[in-house]
Amino acid sequence: MTPDLILPSPAKLNLFLHIVGRREDGYHELQTLFQFLDYGDELSFTLTPGEPGVRLAEPVPGVDDEDNLIISAARALLERAQGDLPGVTIGITKRLPMGGGLGGGSSNAATTLLALNHLWQLDLSTDELAGIGLGLGADVPVFVRGHAAFGEGVGETLTNANPPEDWFVVLKPGCNINTGKIFSEQGLTRNTPRIKIAPAFEGDASRYRNDCEDV
Repeated sequence: MTPDLILPSPAKLNLFLHIVGRREDGYHELQTLFQFLDYGDELSFTLTPGEPGVRLAEPVPGVDDEDNLIISAARALLERAQGDLPGVTIGITKRLPMGGGLGGGSSNAATTLLALNHLWQLDLSTDELAGIGLGLGADVPVFVRGHAAFGEGVGETLTNANPPEDWFVVLKPGCNINTGKIFSEQGLTRNTPRIKIAPAFEGDASRYRNDCEDV
């Protein structure tokens, strides 16, 4: 069956990641610069009017369907929708490694929100989709907006940015990085001084670092 829509689901890099504090709810306050890569997964969406519900064409190895952010994103939209909607089968060509910090799951969720908002003719705004995305993960809103951005808060407060479009060599070590475990480490730096947006694009790049590297 020919898909109704095929969309890219790109990777992102954090060109720097500063942890500037910790909130009372345990989440960390960040400052970061999101940059997208011209590389990623690909998602296909096929409407199935005679078969209600959301399903994956094939399971993603190592991820239960119920834990897959693609399914979570589709169900979040269903909760916002009114009336009967056709079912959908979602296929994924997986290129991004899991646990590599490239945002593959968040990107998949955002692509699903954008695609089904169009196919189901829900007419939700970008802000509304970003709000739904935030409930799925802190990185989902930047993928919904689809623009390089200076991120603050837990990563959801975004200001569009235009960093140089450089070439990047991305290496994946033979291990997965659990984000929750990293942010719970006692040795994690949590008091990096805040910077303003403009200096984020000026001066010595050595001023900027990934505060997670030490752990």
